[in-house]
Amino acid sequence: MNANNQDRVAVIDACRTPFMRSGTAYYDLMAWELGRCAVKGLIARTGIEPSIIDYVIMGTVLADVSTTNVAREIMLGAALPGSIPAHTCTAACVSANIAVTSACDMINAGEVDTVIAGGTESMSDPAIKVGKRYRRFLLDFTMYKRPKSILGKLQLLKGMKLKDFFAIERPAIAEYSTRLSMGANAERLARRLGITRKEQDDYAARSHRLAVEAIKNGIMKKEIVPVVVPKSGKVIINDNGPRADATAEKLASMKPAFDRHYGTVTAANASFLTDGASAVLLMKESKAKALGLKPLAYIRSYAQAGSDPWEELLLGPAFATARALNKAGITLPDIKVLEIHEAFAAQILANIRYMESEKWGREKLGQDGKMGVFDLERLNTRGGSLSIGHPFGATGGRLIASCCNRMQEENAQFGLVTGCGAGAVGNAIILENAQ
Repeated sequence: MNANNQDRVAVIDACRTPFMRSGTAYYDLMAWELGRCAVKGLIARTGIEPSIIDYVIMGTVLADVSTTNVAREIMLGAALPGSIPAHTCTAACVSANIAVTSACDMINAGEVDTVIAGGTESMSDPAIKVGKRYRRFLLDFTMYKRPKSILGKLQLLKGMKLKDFFAIERPAIAEYSTRLSMGANAERLARRLGITRKEQDDYAARSHRLAVEAIKNGIMKKEIVPVVVPKSGKVIINDNGPRADATAEKLASMKPAFDRHYGTVTAANASFLTDGASAVLLMKESKAKALGLKPLAYIRSYAQAGSDPWEELLLGPAFATARALNKAGITLPDIKVLEIHEAFAAQILANIRYMESEKWGREKLGQDGKMGVFDLERLNTRGGSLSIGHPFGATGGRLIASCCNRMQEENAQFGLVTGCGAGAVGNAIILENAQ
């Protein structure tokens, strides 16, 4: 993106549903239903006519086979005109971020003026496949070979064992290329950089403390749209992930989750499975002015990055932020609001260390030295994914909503939204206060 673009992309508003631990309040809801709630809430908050929307892009990771283009199901479910095109994108944990930057690309290219972008995820009901041998048997039996005779059917059964009929393949949060789980990668990163268990537990406790305070003070209401659960009629207004009792002392009692003997990554200093959705209204600046809409922020710059999946899997924020800063023509100290996805406490602490590394800045980024000194007081001051939760496809929209609201309240000129994703990718978006 060109930071000098005269007709900028404006963030008119951004919101999200409450994020729920998987298997709880949203247990019976599909991802498209959560996305519909976010989009309907966004329309209601802004008061815009749905007919002015040119396009809808939503991110998701674990797509349901019955709603493969979930963005289309979301916008139809939200009663948007059927003439509006929509598509779904998947880029692991930065799927919503990519949905937003893709919308920016379309607006900057002059293809559209107004886009709703965001993401949705339901981890309460992920697709679970039966084992491959049983799948092959079912496909051959019903589609490909379709034996008519008893002998033919018995021939298909001949190669099957009893255990094949009960084998299942659960979704795995692991790298296809390396076969290492995200947690195993976090362990390797922590060990390489000397990030201690105490540092991780202290950071995770901080995330919970800040999120609990934000809920108590009513701050989260600015970004959350309530969800009515159809079956029970219950109205959900707050996240259920943040815990007031998540002290560093209590977290220290948790056992390692990935390296049972020497590990430092636990279920408590890692993000948990979450259901939720987010939505962001993006519009060409001139269109917003013509409609009399007051933007929250403008997109100053954005960048994607890829890195080594063995050694740099979780370092996407550091790589992508360096590129976005260069495009924006500003430095890390210029940014007063930082919203970074917390996949693991080890991951976020590692990114901070890399951003502050003279050696890494020179060798990996081609800079004169470090990106800057990181001010923890500017980071995730309302909690983050470790406490609020992480619905894979939706987190980027939450980060944008939080960043925009914080910039308003803190009178900050610039804000940074960034995250890492599976496959060793990263995304960074720099926002500029419109007020």
